[in-house]
Amino acid sequence: MLETAPDTANQSAKPLHNAETIAEPLRSEPVGRLTGATQPPGDKSISHRALMFGALALGETRIEGLLEGEDVLRTAAALRALGAEVTRDGPGLWRVVGRGTGGLCEAADILDLGNSGTAVRLLMGMVATQDMVTFFTGDASLRRRPMARVTTPLARMGAEFLAREGDRLPLAVRGAAEPMPISYRLPVASAQVKSAILLAGLNAPGETCVIEPEPTRDHTENMLRHFGAAIWVGDGPEGRAIRLRGQPELRAAPVIVPADPSSAAFAVVAASILPGSEVLVRNVGVNPLRTGLFTTLLEMGADIAFLDRREAGGEPVADLLVRGAELRGVEVPAARAPSMIDEYPILAIAAACARGETRMLGLGELRVKESDRLRAVAAGLAACGVPHREGEDSLVVRGDGTPPGGGGMVATNMDHRIAMSFLVLGLRARAPVAIDDARMIDTSFPGFVAMMNGLGARMGAAA
Repeated sequence: MLETAPDTANQSAKPLHNAETIAEPLRSEPVGRLTGATQPPGDKSISHRALMFGALALGETRIEGLLEGEDVLRTAAALRALGAEVTRDGPGLWRVVGRGTGGLCEAADILDLGNSGTAVRLLMGMVATQDMVTFFTGDASLRRRPMARVTTPLARMGAEFLAREGDRLPLAVRGAAEPMPISYRLPVASAQVKSAILLAGLNAPGETCVIEPEPTRDHTENMLRHFGAAIWVGDGPEGRAIRLRGQPELRAAPVIVPADPSSAAFAVVAASILPGSEVLVRNVGVNPLRTGLFTTLLEMGADIAFLDRREAGGEPVADLLVRGAELRGVEVPAARAPSMIDEYPILAIAAACARGETRMLGLGELRVKESDRLRAVAAGLAACGVPHREGEDSLVVRGDGTPPGGGGMVATNMDHRIAMSFLVLGLRARAPVAIDDARMIDTSFPGFVAMMNGLGARMGAAA
């Protein structure tokens, strides 16, 4: 019989993270099993885009289930500064009164996007084809991340940029007075870069085309259709081509945000690695371009049932019933990386608890996430006694099917996914696992610890 864990979907929006506060170490202790039902918070990618497209549409957009983590709250604050009316009516319930495709106004101050790479890159696309100057910054982690992959194509559309060495934040954008549509083939598959170009293309005449070598998450394309843009997607000799007709009149439309599969991944993996577990994870987005982790776990022998498949706000959704299983090592092909790029840290935890060797290929993009995630995962595995090999763009993890050693203190490097992943490892390890700082978890998953403890985990302050 499934028990009900606390519902974390209806939480109040929290104040933005203060990077100057004292670190908050957290510890996770071994448990026997997890049981119950829960719903993770709303999808972060869709939440960002719902706010942004609402700001570019005419009329009032109502959003239900919005993720109220720090990253999304930064986007809401930035859109207010650019002239949109963004209002919170209740837990997860938001309204956006937009200004039209080319109607944003110049912000009076610097836009601080905290730790959110998605927010800053997509907003750079929004302002790149509007005749105004916009200044961007972020926290120490975001200021280290390269922006050239976005500024290069946006400069071809007429925008001008002034930035630190390596096109890093703080950064100023002079939007194009007479923007030009482009056809651009992505050097590396990236949903953020694709989305930035398409957002810029909204305010450019003619047709903007983006060609991606491998399909990446298509929430932007889905949202464009939902708000009334003319967009076509098709496969060609160079890859997947997305064509957008510029200067549409976007119309406000309601958005229901499903639970984030990247957030659901932690409960799914935790239940999978603990024998006797039975957990129902409700209302999870199962867009095929986001479910690479679930595909991989099934190949490893995970017991995951997809129940009540349905559609919400243009996105496929299902409830996931997960039971503990004996996992085995597999090879994860490089071509799968775009559909699970954020899930490799938690996959490494599943691999540490599986029998045999798991080889993950094509992980170069992890080097330029919130931290060098590939190095951070390898360092965390080493701290917990898990055999592994780190390559330039690969990771091999070896398990023997028994609980890993654990007992380590893992450096999170201000990365929320590193923090949550190693807390999950502590549930299965022979000794508790600690992380050096848990503050950044709220950027993507407010209520993570409460949700996991409601299922039977033992996570709390480290002594």
